[in-house]
Amino acid sequence: MLGSLLIVSGASGSGKSTLCRRAEAEGLTAYSVSCTTRPPRGREKDGVDYYFLSPEEFDARVRAGDFLEHACVHGNSYGTLREEVVRLLENGSNVVMDIDVQGAESIRSCEHPTIRRAYADVFIYVPQEELAARLRNRSTDSEETIQLRLSNAQTETERRREYQYILTSGTREEDYRRFKALLISLKMRRELCE
Repeated sequence: MLGSLLIVSGASGSGKSTLCRRAEAEGLTAYSVSCTTRPPRGREKDGVDYYFLSPEEFDARVRAGDFLEHACVHGNSYGTLREEVVRLLENGSNVVMDIDVQGAESIRSCEHPTIRRAYADVFIYVPQEELAARLRNRSTDSEETIQLRLSNAQTETERRREYQYILTSGTREEDYRRFKALLISLKMRRELCE
């Protein structure tokens, strides 16, 4: 049976990566690891959190047509390998992808039949004041970077209505309960269609 593909977007600091990783840890999904040209943060590991590529390696993969989507965000390139996602879906895995709004738009318009059949998306919405507090509390970015992320967040948040689902963030546990409920409903939808 074909798995479901859930695209998860939201501003930096919205908790989207945490939701995706927790669902994977509980065996609900397979997490699609993206490629990036940004350096690792904290304890991030290559091949686990991201595939960390040089700008030259990334550009070569773009030219080869390897990406399902790719975009430049906050001055760094990000992309998802198409064949990795298709392989997981065709093996029956439910895949979640932590993708920015540009990447979600690209995947939404993908013509690959497996992607089109499996596709769903959700935007994790966090009010601006709460988002600023979260970004400062994680202590990984300079104030200049935080201001850039907040500016970009405003633009990204304006596009939330393009998504099939919007999850308005509360506590971590509330967010995860609602996220898990969405994953379960998508699984039931896939089972109904098969």
